[in-house]
Amino acid sequence: MLNISHNKLNKTVDLSSFKSAQKVFHKKHFRYFNRFLLVFAILGVVIMFLPWTQNINSRGNVTTLTPDQRPQTIQSPIPGRIEKWYVREGDHVKKGDTILFISEIKNEYFDPNLVNRTGQQIKAKEASVTSYGSKVNSLNNQIRALHNERKLKLEQVQNKLLQAKLKVKSDSIDFEASKIDLQIAERQIGAIQNLYDEGLKSLTELEDKKSKFQEKQAKLISQENKYLASKNEVINAMVEINRVQAEYVDKISKAESDKFTAQSNQFDAEAQVTKLESDFTNYEIRNDLYYIKAPQDGFINKAIKGGIGETFKEGEQLVGIMPSNYDLAVEMFVDPIDLPLIHIGENVRVQFDGWPAVVFSGWPNVSYGTYGAKIVAIENFISPNGKFRVLLAPDENDYKWPEAIRVGSGAMTIALLEDVPIWFELWRKLNGFPPNYYQPEGDEKSKSKEK
Repeated sequence: MLNISHNKLNKTVDLSSFKSAQKVFHKKHFRYFNRFLLVFAILGVVIMFLPWTQNINSRGNVTTLTPDQRPQTIQSPIPGRIEKWYVREGDHVKKGDTILFISEIKNEYFDPNLVNRTGQQIKAKEASVTSYGSKVNSLNNQIRALHNERKLKLEQVQNKLLQAKLKVKSDSIDFEASKIDLQIAERQIGAIQNLYDEGLKSLTELEDKKSKFQEKQAKLISQENKYLASKNEVINAMVEINRVQAEYVDKISKAESDKFTAQSNQFDAEAQVTKLESDFTNYEIRNDLYYIKAPQDGFINKAIKGGIGETFKEGEQLVGIMPSNYDLAVEMFVDPIDLPLIHIGENVRVQFDGWPAVVFSGWPNVSYGTYGAKIVAIENFISPNGKFRVLLAPDENDYKWPEAIRVGSGAMTIALLEDVPIWFELWRKLNGFPPNYYQPEGDEKSKSKEK
């Protein structure tokens, strides 16, 4: 058998006499086997040129299309203590239904009549604002009255000044007349004295002229006193004008100062009213926050904070809720090397966990148990798992997704790319090349339009 010996067995022994040799060395078997190999080779060559859809396989989860339809937790914006539960886990609630009641744990809000007392403070401050407003109006009237009084008083004093000036003129004329009379009397005395010395006039006439001269001197002094007194009256009238002006400036300034003080107090009271109204509104809203209500229709998943009397901080999760109305979607995660191949609007085949399927990734038309989807969003930042998140929505032109699918269940996705021959795909796989980089037809048309 190893052809070591030169004595060949097939030449010395006739093997055709054996049944086994007749079955093995029969020429018809070789002819059938060769035909089989030829048909298999032709079929293989034909298969190599069949179209194959390049794809990206990835795992994902069932989610919802919009964020407000996803499972969420309900928090309390204020700290508190749980007093009463109105629901149980698994209950269906409508939007606005009360889930639980909490009580206050901050000492500044312990007063049960805090809202009413704040309302009373607002009324008192509003009355204070009204009082200050009335005081401002009264001071305005007082200031107007002082202005009118000052005007009349100044007119009166100015009239006195005018009278004093006219009296000065009159007294100055009388004073000048007295001077002339004195000069005349002085000349007459001189003339009478000469006549007396000559013996033409008597002593009685001389003494009479001297007496009249003395009267004229006295009258001159009197007129001079009156003239000086009139000047003093003019000065006094001017002083009175200045005094009146200063007096009323002081009165008006004091009234205006009181007015500004009242206005300042009024503005301060109005600011306090505004602050109290803001506090009043905050207290009313805070009272409403004691009742934790459902933000939308859904099912109570889990009570995160249970029991009675348990305290919590603001923003702490209290209960989980799953919206009852939602649109299903699938989120898949692709490797960074495959991200340039993913485009919005492309078709994706989805296989849900728990639903039997026969999948031919390269021939989506012959796959069974998969459902159509379209890419609606691509995340621009990498996820914590080192991949990029892609959101899929149901394809309206394909079969409807099963109604029994629940949010959070697993799914396997097959993103469909370019159609290539099978030989090209085998060659790409053997060499470890990524799928072809390409742009959808819509992008190519838009680029051509821009050019």
